[in-house]
Amino acid sequence: MSVNVPSNTPASPESREDATGEPRTKGEPASSAVPPDTSPAEHDLSPLRSGRAWAILLGVTVLGLVIDLATKYWAFGTLAGDPVQVSREAVLAARGRLGGLIPYHEPTVVVPYLLELKLVLNPGAVFGMGAGKRWFFVSFTIAAVGFVLWLFSTWTRARDAWLHAAMGLILAGGIGNLYDRLKFACVRDFLHPLPGVELPFGWRLPWGGTEIWPYVSNVADAFLLIGIGILIMVTWRRGEPARVAPAGPSRAG
Repeated sequence: MSVNVPSNTPASPESREDATGEPRTKGEPASSAVPPDTSPAEHDLSPLRSGRAWAILLGVTVLGLVIDLATKYWAFGTLAGDPVQVSREAVLAARGRLGGLIPYHEPTVVVPYLLELKLVLNPGAVFGMGAGKRWFFVSFTIAAVGFVLWLFSTWTRARDAWLHAAMGLILAGGIGNLYDRLKFACVRDFLHPLPGVELPFGWRLPWGGTEIWPYVSNVADAFLLIGIGILIMVTWRRGEPARVAPAGPSRAG
């Protein structure tokens, strides 16, 4: 005669399963649920611990620096017909009057009223400001590079790819012009946007002149402006950076 065993008869201790469905041996404590993952998400880690963040920052910096120096080399080697050799000694001897170190040449028009190329030696900073204060700008650039690296490590998270790319552009621009100041005692410029385009209604700039963009700059200056613009836009759009939730003990469900 067969005997029916009730379905609610407890299993032997050797064959009991925990709440996860996994078998456990005798004497092993029961687990009611899988402990939740309380570790911070990878994208909220510090960028110092993220290979992706470092790759973006250093990759953009190196690529931008190569592009800046390569375009300066190309411009001063071709735009004036014969290569223009710039020496630190000649720049220092000129005492800020650098026009005579560049032979006369017609600007190369890339797009009329949009972009032309012509060689200029800039003894100052961006847009020629602060001429003659080379070592001030050298010190300022070194401090700015350190400040950007500090922002990278303390203000961003591993997920902030656009911010890391923007900081890479700023580093590339700053280091590119720093190289010029240390090697040539000036900055090599050749980009002239909006040549000959006048301000409307007879307006004049506060420091004189009616041309919208009278400045000659370079790729490093463009990288600086683009990087700062990205920083401003991304910061404005994202608001406060996300905070990492502290890890705590798992709760039994």
